[in-house]
Amino acid sequence: MKTTENNWGRWGNEDEMGALNLLTPEMVRTATQGIRNGKVYSLGIPIQSSGVPLLEHRGTPMRLTLTNESDEENFALFGAPVGTGTNEDLLVFASHTTSHIDALCHVYHEKKHYNGVPASEMKTQTGARKLGIEKLGGIAAHATLLDVAGYFNVEWLEPGHTITADDLDKCAHTQGIEVRKGDLVLIRTGYLDYWFAKNPDVGFDQPGIGADAARWLVNKDVVAVGSDNAALEVIPFDDDDFLCVHKILLVHSGIYIMEFLNLTEMAQDRCYEGLITVAPLKITGATGSPVNPIVIG
Repeated sequence: MKTTENNWGRWGNEDEMGALNLLTPEMVRTATQGIRNGKVYSLGIPIQSSGVPLLEHRGTPMRLTLTNESDEENFALFGAPVGTGTNEDLLVFASHTTSHIDALCHVYHEKKHYNGVPASEMKTQTGARKLGIEKLGGIAAHATLLDVAGYFNVEWLEPGHTITADDLDKCAHTQGIEVRKGDLVLIRTGYLDYWFAKNPDVGFDQPGIGADAARWLVNKDVVAVGSDNAALEVIPFDDDDFLCVHKILLVHSGIYIMEFLNLTEMAQDRCYEGLITVAPLKITGATGSPVNPIVIG
């Protein structure tokens, strides 16, 4: 177990991969041993203009029709016979819309990103010159689900509920699993179930992990952490420290964060481990990407 939360320089002063360095081929092969029944779980929620959690400052996702049957005369220029054509879309949405993963350049603290990369490396037109989402590539790892809502025997934790390190430790023990080095940890608060049950009568307060839970995860040497809420961390922020969990995980430790994941089906099946794959879009210089993580349980 690690005893420090700062990974700067651990994999070299020029490192842009962060905790992803832990995923050796041997560790990925070992991750396949978590597959028990072969059921596939899709953790992503839809990208659409309504009916899903959307944050106002990120705008409303738009799917616009680019071509359809009304454009058949254009298809004829390519030799298409009458009645043959294509339908295409134009997609407009923020990189952190619905289910997504944060790049290591997403958050900075004291003007520094992970590994001491200056905040000034993020440009308005060209994006991040370092730590962009394209540096991640993809993840294949052993997934561990901690169903904290289930541990407390509730459908969902109440808004503002802070999940502690002790909660995570006891939840893992109760489920009979162990969070191991190189794991991608999924934490279910029940927030998405709450949102879909209560919408639109929900505020922004949410259950999530606090600072000591984040440090517990760092000391476990995990690769990434995902949850079913908007920020992984509790809102209002633990100790009124803005984005304290993001600072501990992303900035100090190079541990990736995923948010708005649908973990309900896995919890219902009591599927607490499996092989997970995450493939963000390789958008050069981007601070994050929509994802649809897949777990084989």
